[in-house]
Amino acid sequence: MSNVLEQAEDALRQNNWCLLHQCLQQVFIDRTAKELSDSTLKRALELAIAVLEAGDFQERWDVAKLIPAFGDRAIAPLIDLLQDDAADAEAQWFATRMLGSYSQPDSVMALVKLLQTTANEDLSSMAAEALAQMGTPAIAALTALLIDSDTRAFAVRSLAQIRRAETIDPLLTVVDDPQATVRAIAIEALSSFYDPRVPSVLVRALSDPAALVRQEAVVGLGMRSELAEAMNLVALLTDRLLDVDLEVCQKTAMALGRMRTQAAAANLFQALNAAQTSTPLRLSIVRALGWMETAIALDLLRQTLLCLEPTTLLRPVHQEIITVLGRCTEPDLQRQAAQLLIALLTSGHALTADPAVRRAIATGLGALKQQNALEALMELLADEEISVRLHAIAALKALDATTAHQRLTSLVNHADVPEALKQGAAIALQEW
Repeated sequence: MSNVLEQAEDALRQNNWCLLHQCLQQVFIDRTAKELSDSTLKRALELAIAVLEAGDFQERWDVAKLIPAFGDRAIAPLIDLLQDDAADAEAQWFATRMLGSYSQPDSVMALVKLLQTTANEDLSSMAAEALAQMGTPAIAALTALLIDSDTRAFAVRSLAQIRRAETIDPLLTVVDDPQATVRAIAIEALSSFYDPRVPSVLVRALSDPAALVRQEAVVGLGMRSELAEAMNLVALLTDRLLDVDLEVCQKTAMALGRMRTQAAAANLFQALNAAQTSTPLRLSIVRALGWMETAIALDLLRQTLLCLEPTTLLRPVHQEIITVLGRCTEPDLQRQAAQLLIALLTSGHALTADPAVRRAIATGLGALKQQNALEALMELLADEEISVRLHAIAALKALDATTAHQRLTSLVNHADVPEALKQGAAIALQEW
């Protein structure tokens, strides 16, 4: 055994981490920790920690597999490495990861302290994962910290990252905490659990005086569409479309979009066309109706296009509707959306006087890939705006490059084609 450790010492002096790892493997071949002397284990552990401190990622990964063989005696040096300001973040990440296999008070508190102090997201994430791996001991330690107002916010934040069912009870104790941040973190974390006690807590939080809490409640309820009818969620959420906080309103629009019901679509449509609705909220509502991907939602977007005045203020809303229509993924809805865009383009509506609208229609028709859009896109090749013509060319390529190329060639060689369209087709062929 002494020969193996001597070789390991030589490897350490040479910074030969690979050889050092091989020597440490030899220490445990056909032996358990109980069969080795304390002095041998102590020195072998020091050498293993040296690899963690200075090896590359693979070498650290390999030696980390040996650490459990040292048992609880590895906890103290791992904590020292974790708390060493001179250690690099990767070494600390490995120490954090390995401490997760020791459900001892010292390792729990070291990880809790790390979560409280580190600004490194990778370390914070690994600490939360390690605490989750520890389970009950870690949750118990964090729950105890909820009692003190000075540590409550940190404890709640840590419990929220663990995401185990055992955290539900302690999180429920702080949903009415005086600190809005604590309430918001608790509501956000509870939203991820399908526990029968949670929905009523989220509904109550819709009326919280803090906007941050209301936001989390709205988002959480938006993920529970299966409760829409039983809890009258559409009506409850619609009330928040009139919230004094714009972000709450916007998140409410997204939550209603996830309901995917006719009532939710109707309420969104009403808010979209209300005179007092701000442009940022209108944009969120348009996106929410688009995410629904239902025939009713698409028709409501069509109605909005025709109802909203084509003013400069509302121009972004019109363009967003056109963009959303072009993003449909359901085949039946793609056909419906393409028909809507073609009808708008050929209707002579005041909206189409804006080149940006025509460009958006061209892009949408290309994305929807409906063959009946081919002729409408061909007509755009005669547009007075070069940017519109270029968008039409790109859309034709995306729609059906082979057919479009054949049609362009025919237009260029046909005598009865208007000159502007013939020129546009010629330019398209050059761009092809």
